[in-house]
Amino acid sequence: MGILQSEKFRDECGVFGIYGHADAARLTYLGLYALQHRGQESCGIVTSNGHELRSERAMGLVPDVFDEARLNRLPGESAIGHVRYSTAGEVSIREAQPFLVACQHGQVAVCHNGNLPFATEERRRLERAGAIFSSTSDTEVVLHGIARSNADSITEAIPEVLRETEGAFSMLFLTPEYLIAVRDPRGFRPLALGRLGDAWVIASETCAFDLIEARYERDVEPGEVIVIDRNGLHSSHPFPPQKHSFCIFEHVYFARPDSLIFASSVNESRHKMGKRLAIEQPADADIVVPVPDSGVVASVGYAAQSGISFRHGLVRNHYVHRTFIEPKQSIRSFGVRIKLNAVRHLMEGRRVVLIDDSIVRGTTSQKIVRMVREAGATEIHMRISCPPTISPCFYGVDTPNKADLIGAQMSVEEICRFIGADSLGYLSLEGMLAATGIDPNSSCAACWTGHYPTRITREAETMFAREHEAVPSD
Repeated sequence: MGILQSEKFRDECGVFGIYGHADAARLTYLGLYALQHRGQESCGIVTSNGHELRSERAMGLVPDVFDEARLNRLPGESAIGHVRYSTAGEVSIREAQPFLVACQHGQVAVCHNGNLPFATEERRRLERAGAIFSSTSDTEVVLHGIARSNADSITEAIPEVLRETEGAFSMLFLTPEYLIAVRDPRGFRPLALGRLGDAWVIASETCAFDLIEARYERDVEPGEVIVIDRNGLHSSHPFPPQKHSFCIFEHVYFARPDSLIFASSVNESRHKMGKRLAIEQPADADIVVPVPDSGVVASVGYAAQSGISFRHGLVRNHYVHRTFIEPKQSIRSFGVRIKLNAVRHLMEGRRVVLIDDSIVRGTTSQKIVRMVREAGATEIHMRISCPPTISPCFYGVDTPNKADLIGAQMSVEEICRFIGADSLGYLSLEGMLAATGIDPNSSCAACWTGHYPTRITREAETMFAREHEAVPSD
């Protein structure tokens, strides 16, 4: 488990696709590089030269996996790519996407951001019918459905299968002829469409467009299927309409602040969250300090609204990898200290407002508070730019079980005592939603309310609990 990562929710993955560019593989590499924050376990790219698909995937970070030799093995003017964090399934090369198969509809590759809560049931049905799976991913269940479809073409088979699928899916498919983008009718996870000259690009976040100097055109709409071929872009809406359920945690934490998500600025949302937090949860203090990097933008908003000085009182080590050699002698709070360090001359003798985007299990927040206290802060007022998290996510976000979510087990006062702060305040649900500018009736806030937009079966809950057993927090 990466340092501090178990104290944060993690998005499952990021996807990137491009059609009609001579340097498709390298541009996909850059796109995935920009989306690296969405997944660091594995990555992969599949390209099309118009006749066949080629695949390269491996465990690790994008710049470690793809070198010149590997990119040279990926010819073609079309490509899709994927970075992964597992929310379900194993952590192994077998799970790395894009998946590439050959079936009655020819070669097809797929990568997926989201989660399909009913995939377990469908997988068992297929296995009883004799199907063989090479991974534990829910995405492979979709591929089996496509392979078994009697549709006349791959462009008909994909919506036919996904029409019967409930859950969160922003998917990219690649065949020798087509690049196909699909977003579920509720629009849980983001997916954006852009242009780079005559080429079309699609990505989980618009920051990937910025890196390659592509122009953001619009979002792929909920329930939309986009087929891109040599004749251009073709859009359809083959799914029954559903009430939109945009994931608000994208604006709270997941997305990069330089991205547009659901056509709204993430930076602007977080700044407004911080300002509303200062109004709802004021503190008599000397400095506002963010927990880097996720608390920075909200802290700027909090400081601007409150008039309290913003200071970078916690410094992050950006060169910490997921594994490291621990000292033989025990060091108190080692797991946090290797990632963060307090600036003593800023903290000493001051009352500190410490701002973060969320508290999940609480153990890392406890250690950060202790670190700030040991650096000489006289008071620590913890402020969180979203409501208490009380429920797990079934739509593509890596969350602990409900029993491991401190917000579901303790009151705000009890959490405050547990983490050792002098006070603790959360942003209200109404304040958070207002800050995003997204219609509350079009939002998914299940992790704060426990009200899920779709049916969640007992089997899905049991499988989730098995796959998300509690792990150490450091």
